[in-house]
Amino acid sequence: MGLDYLNIHNRTAEATTSVIYDRAGTGWSEPTALPRTAADVTSELHALLRTAGVPAPYVLVGHSLGGAYARHFAQHFPEDVAGLLLLDPFPEDLHDLAPKEAREKLTELHRMEIPELTPHQLDQAREQAASLFTNWTDPVRGPLIEHHATAAWKAGLREDRNLYDVVAEELRTAPPLPDIPLIVVTALGHDDAQAHLWSDDVLRWIHTTKPDLHARLASSVPRGEHRILHGAGHGWLHEERRDAVHQAILDLLGRADASRTHDS
Repeated sequence: MGLDYLNIHNRTAEATTSVIYDRAGTGWSEPTALPRTAADVTSELHALLRTAGVPAPYVLVGHSLGGAYARHFAQHFPEDVAGLLLLDPFPEDLHDLAPKEAREKLTELHRMEIPELTPHQLDQAREQAASLFTNWTDPVRGPLIEHHATAAWKAGLREDRNLYDVVAEELRTAPPLPDIPLIVVTALGHDDAQAHLWSDDVLRWIHTTKPDLHARLASSVPRGEHRILHGAGHGWLHEERRDAVHQAILDLLGRADASRTHDS
C-alpha cells in the first residue's frame, strides 16, 4: 500500500514532488477484481498522473510486484520516465527457474480459498502489523495496522495470482526499457514472511539466483546499476535500509537532471 512507504515519501518530498498511491483494488482505492494485468495497472497510473497534473517525466520507484509495474510503465510510456528505481523487483524468469518445491507451493497458494481469520488470528495479525509501523505517525499507524491485519494480505494473495504467467509474459513481450538511469536493488537480508513460507533450500536458491537476474536487468540499459543490500529483507527494505533507498532516489534525481541539462 502507498502509506507503507510514507516515511521514505516524506523524505523524498523534501527534495522534489513525491506521489504515493494505492493501485485499484488495494489499500484505500476503489475495489476491483484481482488479479489485474500490468497493462491495466500502468495505463491507470499514467491517466492518474495526468489527471492530477503531475508533470512528466517521472522517476518511478517500484517494489516487488510494483517493480514489475514500474518497468512496464517505462516500457510503454518511455517519454514520461526520467529514471527508474526497482526495489527487489519481480524477475519474470524467476518462476521458470525455480525448484519444483517452490513452483508446487506457489500453485497451491494460488488455488486455495482465502480464509477468514478467527478472532485469535486477527489479534495475532494486529500484533504483527503493529511491530512494523512503530515509526509511523499516530493518525496513520492505527488505520494501517487494521488494514494490514484484515485486508492487505488478502489483496496481495489475489494480485499475485497472475504474476508468474500473465505479468511475466507482459514483461517479456514489451518493448525494451528506454535509455534512462536505472538502479536495481537486491535485498539479501532475513525476511520473516519469506522464512515462514519457504524451506531453507528454497531460500538459499532465491538468494543465489535473484542477484543474477537483477544484475542482468540492470545491465539491459547503458546507465543501469545493480546495488545489493545486506541486512534488509524483501518486504521492508525501504525501512530497514531507509538511508540507502533514499540515497538511490537522490542519485536518480541527480542523474535525471543531468541528462535533461545535457539534452537541452
